[in-house]
Amino acid sequence: MKLQRLLSYTRKALDTYNMIKPHDKIAIGISGGKDSLAMLYALSHIRKFYPVPFELVAICVSLGFEDFDLSEVQSLCIELDVPFHIVQTDIGKIIFDERKESNPCSLCSKLRKGALNNKALELNCTSIALGHHKEDIVETMMMSLFFEGRFKTFEPVTYLDRTKLTSIRPLLFVPEREIIGFTHLYNTPVVISPCPANGHTKREEMKDLLSDLNHKMPGVSNRMFKAILTSGFDGWSHDGPIKGYTKN
Repeated sequence: MKLQRLLSYTRKALDTYNMIKPHDKIAIGISGGKDSLAMLYALSHIRKFYPVPFELVAICVSLGFEDFDLSEVQSLCIELDVPFHIVQTDIGKIIFDERKESNPCSLCSKLRKGALNNKALELNCTSIALGHHKEDIVETMMMSLFFEGRFKTFEPVTYLDRTKLTSIRPLLFVPEREIIGFTHLYNTPVVISPCPANGHTKREEMKDLLSDLNHKMPGVSNRMFKAILTSGFDGWSHDGPIKGYTKN
């Protein structure tokens, strides 16, 4: 996927769900993975021509693992003119060494979000951009259905009452395979997560299941995503049609 296509997907999300307000200061949540780096590229380039002016900063919450080298990510941020901040934490030590969590992902997510939100507030940000792509949205719906017994997924825009921050998901229309293609084409400096649970999570199980379903029933992932767009989930209402999707 070329940059122009990534920008088209991203702008569609920004416009459809009014993700950016004038003079927002947006914190890009950087994990070092392919999705957050694609979002960094997209928002830094869209900033140059988007009709609504906004600022960007990039924030990475380090869990304290060794061999997590962010120097190339920092260089990319300098190249894209986006200030980069690393929040050093002991989250990894707390979860794996002290608490010895058998299911670490939920607690880790809460602690990381807390650290990210606190840094965003310290930097006077109004919004946090998260790198969830199209399949992430569907996988989350499947996880909610299978493990909680309800239909629910991420909302495109979420206002957080406690912090007064707004979470936005600019990559929600982007298929994961195209992000992978973008990563290879532009040689983005992806940093492999050293977390012991990486690749062994419930989300990974849903990813494998969705892949299997798409193999057996081609296009099922797209149909599930369309159902999310058109079925009235909280936060997913929008004015007018979305190109490629109808409400009927």
